[in-house]
Amino acid sequence: MSILSIVAKHVVNLVPYASARRLFKASEQGGAKPVWLNANEAPTGNQYSLDTSLYNRYPDCQPDAVITSYAHYTGLAKEQVLVSRGADEGIELLIRAFCNAGKDSILICPPTYGMYAISARTFDIGVEEVPLGNDFQLDVPNIVAKLDRVKMVFICAPNNPTGTLPEPTDVETVINAAQGKALVVIDEAYVEFAQDNALGWLVHEHVVVLRTLSKAFGLAGLRCGFTLAHPLVIETLLKVIAPYPLSAPVADIAAQALSSSGVDTMQKQVAQILANQQVILHSLSNLGDIELVGAQHGNFILFRTSYKDALMAHLVEHKVFIRDQSKQPQLENCLRISTGTQEENAKLLSLIEQFYTTQEATRA
Repeated sequence: MSILSIVAKHVVNLVPYASARRLFKASEQGGAKPVWLNANEAPTGNQYSLDTSLYNRYPDCQPDAVITSYAHYTGLAKEQVLVSRGADEGIELLIRAFCNAGKDSILICPPTYGMYAISARTFDIGVEEVPLGNDFQLDVPNIVAKLDRVKMVFICAPNNPTGTLPEPTDVETVINAAQGKALVVIDEAYVEFAQDNALGWLVHEHVVVLRTLSKAFGLAGLRCGFTLAHPLVIETLLKVIAPYPLSAPVADIAAQALSSSGVDTMQKQVAQILANQQVILHSLSNLGDIELVGAQHGNFILFRTSYKDALMAHLVEHKVFIRDQSKQPQLENCLRISTGTQEENAKLLSLIEQFYTTQEATRA
C-alpha cells in the first residue's frame, strides 16, 4: 500500500503556494546574479548585532522586547499584540483558533493574496469568494450577504497585487455588519507605503490587523509578523501558537529594527523606494502597449501587456524575475514588478525597452 493512501483527504488535491523562490529556484545557480523583483521584498538589507550568550536557552513565546517595541510603534497596548513567524502564521493561527475543520468557511475578495485560501484549505476550511469590483473596490452588498456563512473576512489593504486601498466607508459597513458573526481581518503588510492604516478599527472586538517586518523593514528573511487585536483575541491565539514561535536571533533583530533608530532607517528607505517607484511608473507609461493597472499604495506596480508571456521570457532569459498575476480574476495579461534598487530598476527598464524595440522592428 502506498504511503499516499493515508494522506488526509482534504490534503490530497492541495496545490502549494507558488512562492518567488519556488518558481525560479534553478535560476539562482551560475551565471549572472539574479535580479529578484517578484516577491515585493525590500531591495536592500541592514546590519544587526547578535547576543549569542543565551542561545543555549529556549526563547520566550512572546519576547517582551519585541512586543513592547511593536506596541510602542503602533500606539497599542502590549495585550493587543502577538508576534509570530511572519504574518502568514498569523493567518493560520486565526483560522485554527476560530474555524471548525470540515464545517466553517472564510471569505476572500480576489484578486488578492493567495495564502488566505491556501491556509484555509490546509485546515479543511471552506473558502467563499466575493471578487472585487471593476475598480478593485470591495463588493460590499455581496460580502454582507455571505456573512452568515463565514467565520472570517480577509481584506488586504493595500491589496496585493492591485496596490489599491479599500474605501473606508466600505470597510466600516463590513465591520458593522459582521458584528457578532465573523472576524474582519485587515492585512496591512504594505501599510508603511500607504497613508492610511486600520488601527482605529481595533476598537471593535471582532477586528484584527495583520502586520509584518518583511516589507518596509526589509526583513523578509527573518519571518516576523504581528497580529493586532482585542486582548480576548490575542489570548485565544496564544492557545494554539507554538511554544517557541520566534527564535532568539529573530527576536534580537526584530527589537533592533523596531528601535527609534531602526524605525527612522525604515522610513528613509521607504521614501527612497517610493521615489524609485515613480521613475519606473513614468518609464512604463511610455513603453509599448503597457497599461498600468490598479494603484501604487505598496512597493510594487501592476501592469497589463498583450506580450505578457514573451516579455516574461525575455526577462527570465536575462535573470530578471517579476511576477505573473494573469491567473487571478480581472488580471488577464497582468505582470507585477517589485520596486528594486536604482540599478536593478534601470536594468529592468532597459530590458523592457529593448523588448518593445524588437517587437516594433519585427512588425515594421
